[in-house]
Amino acid sequence: MACIASLKQELKLAESLFGKDNERFQIHKANMDELMCTFIGSGDEEFVIHCNFTDSYPSSPPVWFSTSEDPVISTAIEQLSEISASGQLLLKMLRHLVRDLCELHGVKEPETMPILDQQLPQEDNEENMGSADEGLSDDEDEEDDDEDEDEDANDMDDCMDHYAMEEEPSKQDSNKDDKDIDAANYAVLERLRNNQRREYLKGSVSGSVQATDRLMKELRDIYRSDSFKKKIYTVDLVNDSLYDWHIKMHTVDNDSPLYADLQQLKEKEGKDHLLLNMTFKENYPFDPPFVRVVFPVLTGGYVLGGGAICMELLTKQGWSSAYTIEAVILQIAATLVKGKARIQFGASKVSQRQYSLARAQQSFKSLVQIHEKNGWFTPPKEDG
Repeated sequence: MACIASLKQELKLAESLFGKDNERFQIHKANMDELMCTFIGSGDEEFVIHCNFTDSYPSSPPVWFSTSEDPVISTAIEQLSEISASGQLLLKMLRHLVRDLCELHGVKEPETMPILDQQLPQEDNEENMGSADEGLSDDEDEEDDDEDEDEDANDMDDCMDHYAMEEEPSKQDSNKDDKDIDAANYAVLERLRNNQRREYLKGSVSGSVQATDRLMKELRDIYRSDSFKKKIYTVDLVNDSLYDWHIKMHTVDNDSPLYADLQQLKEKEGKDHLLLNMTFKENYPFDPPFVRVVFPVLTGGYVLGGGAICMELLTKQGWSSAYTIEAVILQIAATLVKGKARIQFGASKVSQRQYSLARAQQSFKSLVQIHEKNGWFTPPKEDG
């Protein structure tokens, strides 16, 4: 339970030092899943920075990212990866981040920084600990090693206790956040958490901690969203896998031909949606998901052979780790309408079979190679 207790204490201190009225660095949201903060630059411009926590924090560091393209923000965030996982990791990262941002922007540090320094060991002392140990005798070295091993074992036990018993504190902490999630969807989240614990204990964890935690957050946010509750789209996990999603798109622009086609599809075949498949790799969210149309067969709408979709946003070149899955889903819906997608009624079984994962991947690969060579075309504003 020490992992949870430690993170709670760090979050509480961070919020007290960098409140919403801080002149330079403000924390607007802080919970066991994420941290959202704002840095105010030299020209009073505001840069929003996000931090997502992993279930195995602090053994695994949190994931930092920003929607800003400012090189100073990117540089400061990249430097956080050099901080090794250890106690009070969040506070150490915040100290580095705030200090680096202020230095790079040429502005004065927040007045609360000295208080943070008092709570953390001096960086020079941390770096020089290795040289100070060199003067110890062999017996002293062995004793220290034994003590270190005991401490590491205790820390691991604490974190394993957190992993094995997470449902108890997480229910207390997330009741407020999850109260607007439907009972059936909440059960899905609980089942996924249980599956992850079993895999962890068996040593057969699939994917990565970083991707799994981000996908859990995305799924939870989707369950809370108005678009999901209004049945604009629905989500099903294939074989309860966080890395393989089926997305049913029930609603598109009412004035579009595609909307009329969906009404006709319901009358003819009893199906009222477009079925998309979205898969994720273990380096998500730093690489985009792969998205393809599964059903029905479409013409137009920037849909390629096999069902792949021609969108720069879905390539490494156009992707940002800050994009949410819901935003991607809604953007795909808009792209299909913009590209004048139509349902190909009466498509032969041969045409339907052509919508396969292998063919979609191949056509998308060819598309990316073409655009990497020739660039992406941006249509005039009057074209939408």
